[in-house]
Amino acid sequence: MSTEASSGSSLTGGHLPASPHGRFEKLFDGIWFVRGGVKMPMRMPMRIGRSMTVVRCDDGLAIINSMRLSDEGLRELDALGTVKHVIRIGGFHGRDDAFYRERYGARVYALEGQVYVRGMDISSSDTFMEPDEWLNEQSTLPIADAKLKLFPSSTPPEAVCLLQREGGILVAGDSLQHTPKPDEHFSFLAKIMMKRMGFFVPYNVGPGWLQFARPTKTDVRSVLELDFEHVLPGHGAPVIGDAKQKYRTVLEGELKGCHAE
Repeated sequence: MSTEASSGSSLTGGHLPASPHGRFEKLFDGIWFVRGGVKMPMRMPMRIGRSMTVVRCDDGLAIINSMRLSDEGLRELDALGTVKHVIRIGGFHGRDDAFYRERYGARVYALEGQVYVRGMDISSSDTFMEPDEWLNEQSTLPIADAKLKLFPSSTPPEAVCLLQREGGILVAGDSLQHTPKPDEHFSFLAKIMMKRMGFFVPYNVGPGWLQFARPTKTDVRSVLELDFEHVLPGHGAPVIGDAKQKYRTVLEGELKGCHAE
């Protein structure tokens, strides 16, 4: 079931409006997941699916892969606790970070080198915000058992966040995805375009990320150095159990679009 929200691309109160999304799903103790959509910043009217992870930490809640929720969704979020932190790991994500900072006074964290721009042009000088704290692999995160694994060759910067519990829970942005088929949050045009791009594949490395961020194969495959049993992607459904083995085939495969080593 989806929670309807305002549509369109116009700014409301300086922020982009919410998109339709589903209900929160509790995956583990203190960890929730919600799937929704996002209108792409393109001339074509196209909405694709995306996902957000919420983690309870010592002083409240931390959001990874922020997604602006409808009023109903915000009430559901508030019932879980108070949003204190927003962590950006995806170089092409972050459009809704400012909304959570303004609404809750949350502290925003982003990877060193990431920029906040409207649209897909990361070289644009028209930035609309900066984080409260820049992150690297040595940074202490507001989630006590969390650490970052960066893809150094990715442009813009990209990382995964490893929660060291339940055998290892890997939260990904655009890198690791799991969308075997489009859900209700994909528009008709998006279903056609994203299928052509190879988006609808289970246990996949994001084809758009490989094409536009151009990480090296070595960097992408370095995920296999981590110990994890589960993946919570920025696009698609959660992968619960045996996730490292499920992704191994694609990670050790062609990885079409990667930058030359």
